[in-house]
Amino acid sequence: MTDAQQPQQIKRAFKIGIVINLIFVAVEAAFGLTANSLSLIADAGHNLSDVLGLLVSWIALLLSQRQRDKFRTYGYKRSSILAALFNAVILLVAVGGIILEALQRFSNPQPVAENDVMLVAFIGILINGGTALLFMKGQQRDLNVKGAFLHMAADTLVSVGVVIAALIIKLTNWFWLDPVMSLLIALVIFSGTWGLLKESLNLSLDAVPKEIDLAAVEAFILQQATVVDLHDLHIWAISTTENALTVHVCRSTLAENNQFLAELDHQLIKKFPLNHITIQVELGKLADESVSHSI
Repeated sequence: MTDAQQPQQIKRAFKIGIVINLIFVAVEAAFGLTANSLSLIADAGHNLSDVLGLLVSWIALLLSQRQRDKFRTYGYKRSSILAALFNAVILLVAVGGIILEALQRFSNPQPVAENDVMLVAFIGILINGGTALLFMKGQQRDLNVKGAFLHMAADTLVSVGVVIAALIIKLTNWFWLDPVMSLLIALVIFSGTWGLLKESLNLSLDAVPKEIDLAAVEAFILQQATVVDLHDLHIWAISTTENALTVHVCRSTLAENNQFLAELDHQLIKKFPLNHITIQVELGKLADESVSHSI
C-alpha cells in the first residue's frame, strides 16, 4: 500500500469498524442482560465507548486533511491530538463505572448463562480482532490510529478472558468470577489507556514527541560545518503524524546561507521524523553581541 493509498484505506477501516462494532454492542448488551453477566455488560459498555472513540478519531482524520486558511494557518491538524486525548478520557470514565459495578456485585454474586456469554464473547473475538487488523499498518505512524488499534486489540484479549471465565463458571459454579473478570477488564483498559492519555496530553501541551530525541537533534545541528552555537530550539507536534521544529543557528559566516539552509533542512527531515522546519541564521556565538540576520 502506497502513502497515497493509505489515507483512503484508513478511512475505510474506520467506516467498517464503526458499523460492525455498533451492531455487536447492541447484540452483546442484549445477551448480557438476558444472561445476567456483568462482565458481558461491562464489555458492551467498553465497546460502545470504543465506537464513540472510533467516530471521534475518524472525524479528526477528516478534519486534519482539510486545507489551512488565513485563520488556522496549520489547518485542523491538531484535531487528531484532541481526538486521542478525548478517547483516553472517555475510556477512563468507563473504567470507573466498571469498577464500581463490579465491587457491588462482589457482595451479591449472581448466576450467569455461561453458554450465551461464551457465544457472544467468541463473536467479539472475531469482530474486535478483525477490526484491529484493519488498523495494524496505520497505527505505526499515527497516534490517533494507534489509539483505535490498541482499543480493538485490548478488546480482543478481553473477549478471550470473558470466554475463559464463563467456561470456568460453567464447570465450577464460581459466580464470583464474573465480577473478578470485570475488574480484570477494567485493568486491561486502564493499562492500555494510560499510555495514550499521557502521550496525547503531552502532545497537546507542545511537548517534544516521544519518537524524537531533542539532545540528538541539537547535537546533529551543532555538528554541521560553520555552526558554532544554537538557541531557542523547539520541537512539537502539529498533529499525530506531523512534527515541527524551529531554531536559531549561529554560524561563523553568513556565506552561502541559502545552500546551508536547504541542506540542513533536508538532512533534518531525512534523519528525524520532522515535517515543518524553520531555521533562523545568526552570525557569531551567543556571547558575541552580533547582528542577527533572518533568512
